[in-house]
Amino acid sequence: MREESAYVANMSETTPPPGPPAQDFIRYDLLTQAALRGVVRDVLQRVSREGVPGEHHFYISFRTTDPAVRLSQRLKERYPGEMTIVLQHQFWDLDVDEVGFDVGLSFGNVPEKLHVPFASVTGFFDPSVQFGLKFDNPDAPEDLPEDVVTGADAVEEASPPAPAALEEPETPPAGGAQVVSLDKFRKK
Repeated sequence: MREESAYVANMSETTPPPGPPAQDFIRYDLLTQAALRGVVRDVLQRVSREGVPGEHHFYISFRTTDPAVRLSQRLKERYPGEMTIVLQHQFWDLDVDEVGFDVGLSFGNVPEKLHVPFASVTGFFDPSVQFGLKFDNPDAPEDLPEDVVTGADAVEEASPPAPAALEEPETPPAGGAQVVSLDKFRKK
């Protein structure tokens, strides 16, 4: 056992060889994204079983263009690239499985049922504890607008802008907020 510990310590002291980095055949970037999407899945599964605890509430951004996303044609036309929903007080039928979630929300007093695969989620933010995750989407066009929809949590569909924590801050936000972006782990 002691020899193994010494070996691990010696491995951490080695330096990479000069030159370009080796090709990542394991795809740590994809594994990390899958693990972080698992955090979103686990939180939503808990909420579907127990309800929203305390002051927690969730901003969830997702790509509306992904083929597996299901929402009305009206919402697809209004939010042609990405939208953000808020799960707080007034949502229903939250059903979560391994690949995504279904939820009922009201948009302009019109009830809607959405299906969102976790692979389509681009951001998750819980402002009550200043925790956020931002997911990479290398295939998305950068000129698509980001719209915020608060569903049933707002009397009007007009809502405040998306929380700044969904975008990677240049300086750490006040209150010790933690936003995790996979870019910081990626070799440039």
